[in-house]
Amino acid sequence: MSSLGIRTGSLLVFATAAMLSGCGIAPGQRMVTPAALQDTGGDFSTEPSAQQQIPITDINLALLRKMNQAQTAATLPPQTAALFGKPTAYKVGPGDVLQIVVWDHPELAAALGQPAQNAKTTDAAPGFLIDENGDVQFPYAGTVHVAGKDAGTIQKELHKRLSNVYQKPEVTVRVASFRNAQIYVDGEVRTPGAQSVTDIPMSLTSAIGQGGGFTANADRSRVDLIRNGVTYPLNVSDLIKRGRNPSDIYLQAGDMVRVSSREDSGVYVMGEVNKPATVVPMPNGSMSLSQAISDSGSFDSNTAAARQLFVIRNSTSDSPQVYHLDATSPVSMLLANQFELQPKDVVYVGQGGLVRFNRVLNLLLPAINAAVTGAVLAK
Repeated sequence: MSSLGIRTGSLLVFATAAMLSGCGIAPGQRMVTPAALQDTGGDFSTEPSAQQQIPITDINLALLRKMNQAQTAATLPPQTAALFGKPTAYKVGPGDVLQIVVWDHPELAAALGQPAQNAKTTDAAPGFLIDENGDVQFPYAGTVHVAGKDAGTIQKELHKRLSNVYQKPEVTVRVASFRNAQIYVDGEVRTPGAQSVTDIPMSLTSAIGQGGGFTANADRSRVDLIRNGVTYPLNVSDLIKRGRNPSDIYLQAGDMVRVSSREDSGVYVMGEVNKPATVVPMPNGSMSLSQAISDSGSFDSNTAAARQLFVIRNSTSDSPQVYHLDATSPVSMLLANQFELQPKDVVYVGQGGLVRFNRVLNLLLPAINAAVTGAVLAK
């Protein structure tokens, strides 16, 4: 998104807050975005145009019941469900080293080679190196193309070729050094970096475990698996809640796993609270409206109008949503405790009496004063 687009979204959020702070709310009301706030390809238009009506939805038991039912009924996206499966055998590739043994034929043992006396721990193990073309050279078998094959398939191929020279040869093949395939783990793990894929299947949880596990700042609800240029968002906490084991997601060579930070999923708490701040969710990615209010120091008792508590969602999109809660109601905190916030939500507490947020807005952003003045609430 361009800087102008971000600025436009920010102005919309502030303007929305200003409009909400100065007006009461009744069920069924809508917020009308004036033409002056509408972006027309780079400039704010002052031409008359159709106004966008944004409904204001009351937070009540019926709404919470509807949201909970939708969440319960939601199924895994097909592309996410397709990630689950059984592991496949390791396929060798250029750079891997094979150990090939033909039993009862000591003359072939010399082909294995011996490690140099000054060999480093990072050097490849002695054996048959698969070259850049995916081939190995083996005595009496010639050039064998092995890339993309598992050890069992390679063993059968060598047995077939050596049978032309030896009678019923006993051949064993194993991978002595895994150097071809890697995955990469990044983000909120303790030791991010590349990990080699071996003949032990690499699951999502084992990759995170080998990366040192989640950090304290990790958002387990936002783990991205990037495969062949396609990003698959995974909510690890929700998968476990649904009874789906993340260990059943096996990684492939070239996969990348990124664990997002909880700070990237923050909620902005603004208006008449004691500590306006960006509040981060729990490690499982959840955050309720009551938690956000509590973490920001609760309402300012001198200036806050508790009946004007709003949640602005998708504020920078073409279809923002506004939710309203009358926090003076005896059951308001029960409702707030069950209302789940989403990343980048804006929680706004309006002012009471003569205190108005557009005073501050006029000082900070005088250029949009006319737009704020022109905004109205209509049933």
